Amino acid sequence: MTRVFIYDTTLRDGSQGEGVNFSLQDKLHITKKLDELGVDFIEGGYPLSNPKDFEYFREVRKLNLKHAKVSAFGMTRRKGVLPANDTCIKALLDAETSLITIVGKTWDLHVIEILGTTLEENIAMISDSIRYCKDQGREVFYDAEHFFDGFKNNPDYAIKTLQAAEAAGATVLILCDTNGGTLPEEIASGVAAVRAALNPQTQVGIHCHNDCELGVANTLAAVAKGATQVQGTINGIGERCGNADLISVLGNLALKQNYKVLAEGSLKHLTELSRYVYETANMNFRNGQPFVGASAFAHKGGMHTHAVAKVSRSYEHIDPSIVGNQRRILVSELSGISTILSKTSKFDFTNDRALMTKILNQVQDLENAGYEFEAAEASFEILVRKAAGMYEPLFERLSYRVNIEMTKDGLPATEATVKIRHGASEAHTVSEGDGPVNALDGALRKALLPLFPNLSDLHLADYKVRVVNARAGTAARVRVIIESHDKRDVWSTVGVSENIVEASWLALVDSIEYKLIKDREQAEAK
Repeated sequence: MTRVFIYDTTLRDGSQGEGVNFSLQDKLHITKKLDELGVDFIEGGYPLSNPKDFEYFREVRKLNLKHAKVSAFGMTRRKGVLPANDTCIKALLDAETSLITIVGKTWDLHVIEILGTTLEENIAMISDSIRYCKDQGREVFYDAEHFFDGFKNNPDYAIKTLQAAEAAGATVLILCDTNGGTLPEEIASGVAAVRAALNPQTQVGIHCHNDCELGVANTLAAVAKGATQVQGTINGIGERCGNADLISVLGNLALKQNYKVLAEGSLKHLTELSRYVYETANMNFRNGQPFVGASAFAHKGGMHTHAVAKVSRSYEHIDPSIVGNQRRILVSELSGISTILSKTSKFDFTNDRALMTKILNQVQDLENAGYEFEAAEASFEILVRKAAGMYEPLFERLSYRVNIEMTKDGLPATEATVKIRHGASEAHTVSEGDGPVNALDGALRKALLPLFPNLSDLHLADYKVRVVNARAGTAARVRVIIESHDKRDVWSTVGVSENIVEASWLALVDSIEYKLIKDREQAEAK
């Protein structure tokens, strides 16, 4: 198996994405996670740019990294300044990493219009910077910024900048599609030209941005023409439209093209790594993200679910467990009997065709009214139990009331009253809250906690509202989805009504009932 080396720039290039801001501890935790999976190189940041990046290089030396090399990233010396006197070069050396990545200009437009210097001086800046860092005992990678734009405009000069970096001692020359506007066939021809112009022993890398949604495709095109190092970010985060998504790059290289990447057995942690970075960056998951998204192996159409149940590869390009993901069968109005059978397998209704049809009809009717069960599987299970005559309510809802009034300070005050029956006794409780749902939740818990103490483990994790029929204006139905969790599980429930409080109440009660049913069955199974 041919080895392709992985260079992660999530902590530097990825942090330049809009809304992305890693703390020092975030960067150190991500570093450890990348090292555990066998990422070869981790670009920690630009030590001269801010105090946090400077501090990172001091703290990362304390980590016991088992595989990855950490790289300090920075620019060539300034025009007219010796490397020994250049503040950027000094900061790179002060970072005390064994590896330095130096970025220089390849596009003559940038040399003349942006740097305001000559083409000859730019080549000297590249050579001097790399050679000086090499003389200080550092390994140096050279990032050829805007290489493909420069190669289109002035191919001879673009190649000369690379040859200068090679002669100065850079061990890897990375070709950058910095503007993200190059097509795969242009990437391929550019890499091929570079390989022909350089020493066969010189390694070539690729660094693609995603402005044309081609970051991954361009990276693979470069590898096909001889690039042995790929750069990118986890989940493709980065400036503008982001970078090549290393998750997809890794999946394709390892599973489609049989390249050796990462440490042995690490691919099964790809989904975990993706979600870890999303959570650390406080970003929402991309459900449709290839390989690792929650929807990457989700099947909704009846024909699809029927086929997958028989032969999984009929509608799946890989086994989802290989990358740590899982198959999901979604229940919706598009479902067929086979979907219902799959989703109700724990109840063994296989031979009850009439019941399956009844459940399917109810799902279709409710989704026509605005419900959505693919994102609320706990509510679907309660629906199944009711349809099958297996539903035993653990408490009876008698009434609820929510009152919102303005205080003398001009602030809203919310109070909820709930009345329930359990057996022969009734409970009537009141709770204040930050809003109607919070107040209802508090009142319902007050009534139920003395009866079901395990409800103290229940937490509401997310609350989503969507208008179902927007043309009805303020009289439109709304769909509320509540995500809940306890110490063991995560589940979602749904409620629909023209009244947002009623929709919330329905989803809230389903969540509590599902928790109680689940706990009771787990206790009985012991």
